[in-house]
Parts: sequence; C-alpha cells; structure tokens
Amino acid sequence: MSAKAVLLNALSTRWKKYRSEWKRCRAKFSEQSVHDARVAARRLLAFYDLLRSVLPDKRIQKIRRALKKRLDELDELRDTQVLLADVSQHIQEVPALEVFHKYLKKKERQELRAAAKRVTSRKVGKLAERVEATRTMLSELPEEELAKGLLQVADEAYARVIRLHHDVDADQPATIHKLRIAFKRFRYTVEIIHPLLKKFPRDRLRRMHNYQTLMGNVQDMQVALQALADFTEAMEEPKSKRGHSSSKFDKAKALSIHEHYASRFKNAVLEFLKRKGEMSGFWRPSPETAFPWER
Repeated sequence: MSAKAVLLNALSTRWKKYRSEWKRCRAKFSEQSVHDARVAARRLLAFYDLLRSVLPDKRIQKIRRALKKRLDELDELRDTQVLLADVSQHIQEVPALEVFHKYLKKKERQELRAAAKRVTSRKVGKLAERVEATRTMLSELPEEELAKGLLQVADEAYARVIRLHHDVDADQPATIHKLRIAFKRFRYTVEIIHPLLKKFPRDRLRRMHNYQTLMGNVQDMQVALQALADFTEAMEEPKSKRGHSSSKFDKAKALSIHEHYASRFKNAVLEFLKRKGEMSGFWRPSPETAFPWER
C-alpha cells in the first residue's frame, strides 16, 4: 500500500467505527458502550495526532480539540466504572469493599446523568464535514515524502518513549504514568503505519498492547487509591453534610480497603519493572539502524 492509501484507509475505518460506537453510546449508556466509544475516539484522535505532523493545518487542530473534548467528558465516568467492575470481582475476598461499592455506585449515578447530557447534546454533523475535508486534504498530499515523514513521526515518538523509559523510578509512580501516555501515542502510530513496514510481525501490536496494559494496571491502582482517599474524606464529613455520622467501623473498613489496593499497586509496579526491558524489541533505536524483526 502507498502511504496515502494507508492514511485514507485508517481515516475511513476509524471514522466509521467512531460514528458507530458514539451512536450506540447515545442509545444505550452502559459501561461497555462508554468504553467502546472512548476507545474509538482515542484511535481517531491518534490518527489526527499523526496527521498533524505531516499535514500542519488549522482544521486538523480543530478536529483534534473536538475529539479531545468528547473524550475528556467521559474520563471520570470511565474511571468509576472500571473501579466498580474491579470491586465486584474482589468483594468476596475483601468484604469491606461493600461500603466502597455503595459509594462508587452513587458516584456512578451522578456521573452518568452528567455525562449522558453531554453525550446526547454532541452532534456529529460538523465533525463529519471536517473529516470529509480531511479526506480531500489527504488526497492532495504529495506521495514522494509522505512515507518517510510517517516513519519519522514514529521514530520521534519512540525516542521520547525511550527517554521516559530511562527516567522510570519505582518510588515515583508519576514516571510510569508519563511513560504510559507516551507509549500509547507511539503504539497508536505504529498501528496506523505498520502496513508500510516490510515483514512486520503479526504479533507485535498485541505485544505492545500487553506491555501498555502493565502500565495501565499501575494507573488503575492509583485511581483506586485516589478514589478511596475521596471516599474516606467523605466518610469523615459532618453528619449534616453526608447524612450519617462517622464511626470507627467505617474507618476500619477504609483501612482494610486501602491495604488491599496498596498491595495490588505494589504488585502492579513490580510486574511492570520485571518486564520493563521488553521495550527494546518494539522499534529501531534510530533511523539508521534496522528494525528488531529485521536483525
């Protein structure tokens, strides 16, 4: 495939998926529909992140901002739903999670109402016009330097990943989070342009996804610990604000839940550190060297 054909195909498939998932999310606002809509939005946003590097145009930026806004509007709800699913899986082994589960369910109901209003108010008409304009701009791009430009974007994204990879500190979880964000952008870039790469291994994208999941597990536990801190603070509010009084029993449950997530957070960090070195097998260290699968 030519570089232009790769981009046009990626735009068509990702836009079609985005419209489909967003329509389904508006019709049925469930955990799965929210998840699928966010994934589709992230993949379409990743396409425009890549495109702006080879096609600097104000219209590209406008589409990016619109997609990012829609994605951000569902962030808190998605975090709560992911945590709720996790709590449901562990509530038998940690009975204290029941009170945390009730708190999260209430939080989810509030976020569902707010998010549902935002989602139903968002129309795709204007966005569709801009996507069509993108297709026109793509068709007019010169083919000669396009493939080289796309590979350069991937090289630069990987170089940033490597820098952050070196900076990872187990005692500073924020360094893992920064790496995860950069790696996600790199992975999405490779997902788009891999048809341009000779002998690209079929399992490489899956392995990259699994590697990102290791860092995602660390982030999920951080989100859980922050949500627990918010829950504990709410439990300690005066009766007039939250409807019932604080008790030692409540605090004991909160401590039990904290120990549960703190232990899992530590294990998630250790599991990532154990496999941290897999990074070197995903891309070439510099444009002058061969890809790992070519050596």
